[in-house]
Amino acid sequence: MKKINILLVLIVAIFLNSCEDVVNIDLQTDAPKLVIEASINWYKGTIGNEQQIKLTTTTNYYSTEIPKVSGAIVYIKNSSNTTFSFKEISNTGVYICSNFKAVINETYTLTVINKGNTYTATESLKSVAPITEIIQNNEGGFTGKDIEIKTYYTDPANETNYYLYNYHYSNQVKQNYYADEDTFFQGNKFFSISQSDDLKTGDEITVTHFGISKPYYNYMNVLISIAGSSGGGPFQAPPATVRGNIINSTNPDNYPLGYFSISEADSKKYIIK
Repeated sequence: MKKINILLVLIVAIFLNSCEDVVNIDLQTDAPKLVIEASINWYKGTIGNEQQIKLTTTTNYYSTEIPKVSGAIVYIKNSSNTTFSFKEISNTGVYICSNFKAVINETYTLTVINKGNTYTATESLKSVAPITEIIQNNEGGFTGKDIEIKTYYTDPANETNYYLYNYHYSNQVKQNYYADEDTFFQGNKFFSISQSDDLKTGDEITVTHFGISKPYYNYMNVLISIAGSSGGGPFQAPPATVRGNIINSTNPDNYPLGYFSISEADSKKYIIK
């Protein structure tokens, strides 16, 4: 009987060990696409002169590094044809501007020139209502036992506004984003709400509200919906390609990924009591 038990253990061990073998599937990889991360945000209480744009490319599924794009020409122009140049930090793919001038409702055009292709997009800078208070509710969620945070503001009357809300939690890697429009609360006091059921005393939350355009609102709704259905966040790789507002004027078929957005933002920190 002891010999049979030893033999059984050996068989199970061999079986479990074989289950740990790594199987690499030969996946087809499309030609790399340029990815333009161009979110220009003017936070209340700041000058807004320091801004950055990041350029990378897509890569294959198994790659552990995201390729950086160096040597591109990057600039933004306003409606007065003033140019704000973005200079690369050596071989990082991060392009910095230190003299940007943010003006509410001003129209800005982004231009990126890389490897003979010119990419452009136009957006206007949208304002955001200031955050007025943050309220904690210890009987929130579906169970009535979760800690819930509501961040309040007063929506401006007589104008249509679109918002992007971001909740960043100190105890989590994942962040929450969701977009909103003021159709049902125009001119009234309203709020964004945390979407985490894992908050506890001492956790710090950073809440940010962005004023966004209608096209960006539509884009983020689609992106968040796709990412949410796959269990990820809005800035993880979605299972389908979501095209932004940046076009390749040299070769329209070779479009980039990403979106050029420009927003006023208000951000507050809150520690769970």
